[in-house]
Amino acid sequence: MPRRTSRTALDRLRTPGRLTGFLKTASVCALIAGLLSPLGQVASAAEATAANDYCGSQCSDILPPGENGNATLAQILLNQAFGTQPDHAEDQLGPYANLAKGYSSLTNATINTFFNDASFGVASDQVASTLNPAGRTDVTIVRDKKTGVPHITGTTRYGTEFGAGYAAAQDRLWLMDVFRHVGRGQLTTFAGGAPSNQGLEQQFWRNAPYSEADLQAQIDNAVANNGTRGQQALADANAYIAGINAYIDASDSGRYFPGEYVLTGHKDSVTNAGTIDHFKLTDLVALASVIGALFGSGGGGEVNNAISLLAAQEQYGVTKGTEVWESFRERNDPEAVLTVHNGESFPYATKPTTPQGEALPDAGTVATEPLIYDPTGTGGDQSASAAAATATANALTSAKRGMSNALVVSGAHTASGHPVAVFGPQTGYFAPQLLMLQEIQGPGISARGASFAGLSMYVELGRGQDYSWSATTSGQDIIDSYAVELCQDDYHYLYHGTCTAMEKIEQKNSWAPTTADGTAAGSYTMRVWKTKYGPVAYRATVGGKKVAYTTLRSSYMHEADSIIGFQMLNDPDYVKSPQTFQSAVQHINYTFNWFYADSTHTAYYNSGDNPVRASGVDAEFPVWAQASYEWKNWNPTTNTADYTAASAHPNSIDQDYYISWNNKQAKDYTTAPWGDGSVHRGNLLEDRVKKLVAAGGVTRASLVKAMADAALADLRAEDVLPDLLKVINSSTVTDSTAAAAVTKLQTWLTAGGKRTETSAGSKTYANADAIRILDAWWPLLVEAEFKPGLGSDLYTAFQANLPVDESPSAAHGPTGSHAGSSFQYGWWSYVDKDIRAVLGETVQGPLANKYCGGGSLSACRDILISTLKTAAGKTAAQVYPGDDLCSAGDQWCADSIVQRTLGGIKHYNISWQNRPTYQQVVEFTSHR
Repeated sequence: MPRRTSRTALDRLRTPGRLTGFLKTASVCALIAGLLSPLGQVASAAEATAANDYCGSQCSDILPPGENGNATLAQILLNQAFGTQPDHAEDQLGPYANLAKGYSSLTNATINTFFNDASFGVASDQVASTLNPAGRTDVTIVRDKKTGVPHITGTTRYGTEFGAGYAAAQDRLWLMDVFRHVGRGQLTTFAGGAPSNQGLEQQFWRNAPYSEADLQAQIDNAVANNGTRGQQALADANAYIAGINAYIDASDSGRYFPGEYVLTGHKDSVTNAGTIDHFKLTDLVALASVIGALFGSGGGGEVNNAISLLAAQEQYGVTKGTEVWESFRERNDPEAVLTVHNGESFPYATKPTTPQGEALPDAGTVATEPLIYDPTGTGGDQSASAAAATATANALTSAKRGMSNALVVSGAHTASGHPVAVFGPQTGYFAPQLLMLQEIQGPGISARGASFAGLSMYVELGRGQDYSWSATTSGQDIIDSYAVELCQDDYHYLYHGTCTAMEKIEQKNSWAPTTADGTAAGSYTMRVWKTKYGPVAYRATVGGKKVAYTTLRSSYMHEADSIIGFQMLNDPDYVKSPQTFQSAVQHINYTFNWFYADSTHTAYYNSGDNPVRASGVDAEFPVWAQASYEWKNWNPTTNTADYTAASAHPNSIDQDYYISWNNKQAKDYTTAPWGDGSVHRGNLLEDRVKKLVAAGGVTRASLVKAMADAALADLRAEDVLPDLLKVINSSTVTDSTAAAAVTKLQTWLTAGGKRTETSAGSKTYANADAIRILDAWWPLLVEAEFKPGLGSDLYTAFQANLPVDESPSAAHGPTGSHAGSSFQYGWWSYVDKDIRAVLGETVQGPLANKYCGGGSLSACRDILISTLKTAAGKTAAQVYPGDDLCSAGDQWCADSIVQRTLGGIKHYNISWQNRPTYQQVVEFTSHR
């Protein structure tokens, strides 16, 4: 096990960029000798008293790598030189990782071998420290010995929130500072000009280019529009900020602040010169804008949709091309797995009978709006250009990788008669983690769970006294694209007939090399042109007229509004039933699926401000920026409109079970991302939970097993490979290479089609050859199956709507490779439907044409065998080419999960699991 350095002696944290070769052992030892003298806060042990807890020791949670996300300079240097870890920086990583091989023998009694006990309070013999932050007598922060999670208990509301802010800064100050700068588009100036930093700030600032006045206005509006709860939220946020700033002052004077401030040049390790800027309320809005954009903003792909529609019409003609496009879009596929599966319909963003106001671009005229201007040095080199291109693609796609899953079973089907839930968000893997654990007990607040660092005045996902809740990203469309007609020049547009100037918003950034980030000096200006219909994203012509395509998001300028819903979720006097839970999450304007369980009931609700569109407007495509096609009662000054009623959102109470893995919510409810078809990773949960419910007697252990089993499944193998092999085996396979590959694939499939180690810690997959073959085969077979029929242009355009593959080793999404989450987006449904059609099987919602072999079984078989032979001949080094962590050909490492460093502490990589980052296992035994 890695050695530990004491938390209370030094305190903690970390930074973007890499620590370079200056960390030589001798110099490290010399530096550490001088850095160990300043002491952190003195903490005494005392017992924390548990509040009303109705879970009966049956609530558990986990959040790797560890609670402690701060490290002093000394701790960072020790970690870099010797691999030592600060206390509680890594102690949840092992249990989390071990479930991959340990779940098969799991019992209720052994759940907390892999999870933490999430009961309220801390037993007296488990108290590691007690602190009255800043000497306050109205709040106490107790940390437990096992995980170091802060248990915050206040006698006043102000003191409680002050303690929450202080604890957040203790655990995540550097990370909070990083992300307030990301939200403001100032990361490179703050942390260095590494290409990853450039990409991160560009991705988020493009869609939320807020000025300080914009940020403040959102606070003012949230307070003004929410009565006493709005006033309480403001008071809570001010107390929370005061707690953060008290820790900044204490750690600065005590010299136990995060060491990244030294390594990035903000503080001097010898003289202590330099400053750590205090937080202010607008920083919280900047933070919220990043989290909301990353996990809770569905939509935004209308221009890409238009491009692929035009390509389809060019390939097939208007009528047939539109039919082909619609079949690939799968707006309301009858074979799609649903969260609300009782047949109830919730129509939203459905295809209009006669579309109105569409503003499709002239073919070949679409150009992405530039973001970067006047680059110098490393602000304009090849790496910077590549980072900018990736950031643009991530910012403008509708395929938001919000991730997360949920398994919830009604008490009617459990062994105890009480509902059981296993759920949590997949938020990627970072060091420190974006989320942090905490318990908050005070007037009007009683909860334990996870919150995004810097937004933890309330628990955002977790449990209350007798209920628990969680969320998955839903992705319904709350972003529309408008075509504004240009006038006078490229920076004026027609608004209700008047030529109106666009607003130019700029952020100028520059950087120089630091110890943490050796990227050479550079600079650039980020520039966004903003209209009343949102920021400009593309330019094109429509019918020969020059236009700018904008993106209008219903949560734009409303990043702070959701605070009211989270406040309600933490209030034991508000949430007392599934109905009051649904009422609370209705106040959250981001696009999430929310799940609830108490001792008797379960519930589900889909949140988000879904705009009421004008009659005839098709949400899939850009429309003209004219009054007739605006959202109903839209006010451009406040960006408010009429929104669909709460009853129109998919919702349910006490369904037999719920599953969600970012799949389709309900019948007739269209989501913005493509891929809600016959094969979706949600099926991996649906099949397992449905079987458990049919058998009855579901327990916490059996539901965790179902989740963990799905977490190791290769979706392509489980749900598509059987039909592929059926085609191949429709005649005897005579080619020896193909026959050997088929045997390996069939053997793997018979073993379960899992990507799992031969034994715990072996770092070698069972059925490794079969896995390698499928990884190599999938992109080859998809191209050979579809490209001849679709044509090159349409095949390429459809890939912009939905990538072909998302295997564990692929570099995808905002976190790149080694990110865990896999199989969210891909062409598995297309392959499944097409192959079944070629086999002559019944397909509901089929593709418009048969593609594999032109519909001929024998020709399709030839294509599959030919591509399979090619795949089988690819070496492991070709399939897994290696990166800065893994050598070429190391299959296990290519899949493995890495805690991506956002600071100075590094962690070991773990075996792949497709699983929530933060996860709860809950079964309440009683109710108030």
